[in-house]
Amino acid sequence: MRVLLLGADGFIGRRVTDRLLMDQELQVTVLGRRDSADIRFDLTTGSPGALARFLDAVAPQVVINCAGATYGSSRTLIRSNTLAVATVCEAIRRSREPARLVHVGSAAEYGPVPGGVPVSEQAEPRPVGPYGVSKLAGTELVLASGLDAAVLRVFDVVGPGAPTASLFGRLAEGLRRALERDEHQVRMPDLSGYRDFVDVRDVARAIQAAAVSAATGVVNIGSGHAVRARDAAQLLVRASGFEGSIVEENRQVLLPAQVGGPVGDHLPGHHHPPGQYLPGHLPGHRPEGQRPEGRAVPGEPVPWRQADVRTARDRLGWRTQVPLEESLGDVWLETACRV
Repeated sequence: MRVLLLGADGFIGRRVTDRLLMDQELQVTVLGRRDSADIRFDLTTGSPGALARFLDAVAPQVVINCAGATYGSSRTLIRSNTLAVATVCEAIRRSREPARLVHVGSAAEYGPVPGGVPVSEQAEPRPVGPYGVSKLAGTELVLASGLDAAVLRVFDVVGPGAPTASLFGRLAEGLRRALERDEHQVRMPDLSGYRDFVDVRDVARAIQAAAVSAATGVVNIGSGHAVRARDAAQLLVRASGFEGSIVEENRQVLLPAQVGGPVGDHLPGHHHPPGQYLPGHLPGHRPEGQRPEGRAVPGEPVPWRQADVRTARDRLGWRTQVPLEESLGDVWLETACRV
């Protein structure tokens, strides 16, 4: 089966690439802005007609879109997460043999949800902030395109390769630094929120499963369990052997559910997501809600996030395999071994 992959350089995209290349029955072509791509193309500026000509040349049976932006100005987010998706959909429609489309969405499309309750695909999306709005607009374009398409709404991604700008990437770096300097405290933002953490390798498996399935519409991809971020942080602390304390500051982390970078050229780092970038820690991008001069406005108020994953189980035959403890242990192992 011929597959065209968009966004192969991101946190999720790299794992999807690895997984697809291991399957001898798949012929994978990568389209993106970097020199490493098989086809160089910028989804934010390229025309649907030009992309359709590439599609006709490659003749993919499936297009997987892991591309997008997690932070930046509202204009950047709309161009990357909405207009680029419109380009992809229109190009597929214009191609001689329209491919199946698997699009990576985000749990941020749901916005705040009632605490204690898993959110299903039938929930009314109420995103807050430019990121969630731009991702929802992209999803709606896919669903209205008339294509054979599935949107995977990915929840809070963790695991090896997590960017140092992410929640657990920052914590791992802080723990490493504290151990090297014999410090006894690591400072973090408020960790009281509940999140549905899912390992990036499980996300890659879900995307591969969706590519070869007949599932259409929205499918939640998460663990199905809500875990307090504070408890998850302690798993990472234990893996590191750090015996000091984690001091939580009175500020909340901005938590889009997916890691990303510039369209078709994700920063190494949805990107993710981690899954969760911290304000002011993504080089070259302003966090959502932050003005150019650095004055931040309130982030997305999401104290609870838990996926109803019955659709993924029933229609993709997919369940998570990597426990959160193992996922965070791998984050620490990677950080500790980094030169």
